[in-house]
Amino acid sequence: MTPSWRKPAGMLIILALIAIWCIAVVSLSGIVGQWHWALQLAFYIVTGIVWITPMKPLLRWMETGRWR
Repeated sequence: MTPSWRKPAGMLIILALIAIWCIAVVSLSGIVGQWHWALQLAFYIVTGIVWITPMKPLLRWMETGRWR
């Protein structure tokens, strides 16, 4: 069985997506920091979960070579 280039490429893409997501969320911290603590909590919980959404097709591509 020959190793696939998709797995290392996919891991690099995942790391890049996480870094971009973190930068996007942190750039909003000045605005979010002025909110009530309960709204901040909800914001960070939602943003902490939403980044997982694009990972499923990416992981599928890494394993099978197909997006669907």
